[in-house]
Amino acid sequence: MAQILIGTSGWHYGHWRERYYPAKLASSRWLGFYAQTFKTVELNNSFYHLPTESSFTNWKQTTPPGFCFAVKASRLITHMHKLRNIDEALGNFLSRARLLGDKLGPVLYQLPPNLHNNEALLEDFASRLPADVRHVFEFRHASWFDPAIFAIMERRDIGFCIFDAPEQACPEVVTADFVYIRFHGSVKLYASCYSDQEMDDWAERVRRLSEGRRAVYIYFNNDNEACAVYNALTLREKLQVSGEIERT
Repeated sequence: MAQILIGTSGWHYGHWRERYYPAKLASSRWLGFYAQTFKTVELNNSFYHLPTESSFTNWKQTTPPGFCFAVKASRLITHMHKLRNIDEALGNFLSRARLLGDKLGPVLYQLPPNLHNNEALLEDFASRLPADVRHVFEFRHASWFDPAIFAIMERRDIGFCIFDAPEQACPEVVTADFVYIRFHGSVKLYASCYSDQEMDDWAERVRRLSEGRRAVYIYFNNDNEACAVYNALTLREKLQVSGEIERT
């Protein structure tokens, strides 16, 4: 059976204090507290700026064995250079991410909505990605939802990010030996909780999507009022996924 890892997109949210984090817990200890609840987190501050070497090292040391970080690629690569002329930026980014060691999970490349389907561009960029790291793409323009694009990804074992967001449709396609799912909010983007029935429906879909795959990574990005935490815990319970991390 596939290993199912469920967490949130980020952990450093001040408005989670008293909703999830204890009132008097110092923010420097939030990741350690988070790692007592979840086995994985999606690093999203890495999209806005490249974290320091000491940050990556500290995150690795703060979390227990078996913890997994998915890492969102820098917008310098995806939004500014738009996948072109990125060898230096990609090399710098991956060298930092590799400091997580065996705790490094998939690297997420979220493309901007104004970047449309371009098979040659994707093929060229994909050819530059190291095979020893899992890579996944989240497409924000529907033109990328194309069998020819999926074929490129399947050939290179690159993941397709299945996302759920208000007024945005996304196909449930699996192009690699793993599944990657992001939840951006049920009714309001980043700011609404999913209902119990919606989580029931998604639990069934996750079971179906996970068949024949090695791993499933699921992240909730609806951070407002700690909805991400509550929904992640609910889905984990419905899928009967353990929250305990084996310590060696």
